[in-house]
Amino acid sequence: MKVALGQFAVAPEWSANLAQCVSLVDKAVAEGAKLLILPESIIAADMNDPRITVRTAQPFDGPFVTGLINALADKDVTVICCIATPDASGLTHNCQIVLNASGLVACYRKLHLYDAFNMKESNDYIPGTELPPIVQVGDIKVGLMTCYDVRFPEVARSLAVRGADLLTVPAAWVRGPGKEWHWEVMVTARALENTCYVAAVGECGPRNIGCSMMVDPLGVAVARAGIAPDLIFANVDLERIRATCEVLPVLANRRFKDPELEQGGA
Repeated sequence: MKVALGQFAVAPEWSANLAQCVSLVDKAVAEGAKLLILPESIIAADMNDPRITVRTAQPFDGPFVTGLINALADKDVTVICCIATPDASGLTHNCQIVLNASGLVACYRKLHLYDAFNMKESNDYIPGTELPPIVQVGDIKVGLMTCYDVRFPEVARSLAVRGADLLTVPAAWVRGPGKEWHWEVMVTARALENTCYVAAVGECGPRNIGCSMMVDPLGVAVARAGIAPDLIFANVDLERIRATCEVLPVLANRRFKDPELEQGGA
């Protein structure tokens, strides 16, 4: 299956970001992609406005998601992205959503909030409480993770032992000393240690690194973007996964198993 990874710089206005997403959908479909993955927190962003996430959060039936679903109405493509949805507490939920022509297919609320490197995501978000689900897209089983989750190997392992072929990681990975290296190491490790594909899509722009990448089950980056807006493509090959698991059966060779990780989300 052909997968598209679309990175862009999120604007402060939701309508501009919706237009950007619709444009990426059209380009992905034109190239034959069946799955398009977009970055984290794409309704609105402004590094000079620390409360913009809370102020601009929208429900699933709001104009942003509705507009994106309408753009998918006549297209055979699934879109995965992250948005902020409002909560009665005044905070928001960081929701990774799966959309296709039928509407909202699945939602995962980010488990691990980015309270690190002098940032505090929990000022704006409520953490999720359940391991992420696996969604079927064509012949591919897709597991959901979000940004900071990639630093927690148990999330990826849970998805892998439940049969995920591809892990998606929408992100807004903040620049900083060594941060690009952290991104590459973590994304590559999650693929290699679980013998599956990982598609990590980063927002670019003044604060975040971009650097979207698809890594295969042997830890090889088969597609990469730089720091500018881009749309890149890579194939998820089930035979590649099977052959890798045959020569590197790390999941089968595990000595310790955690039943809780094997339950996961619905």
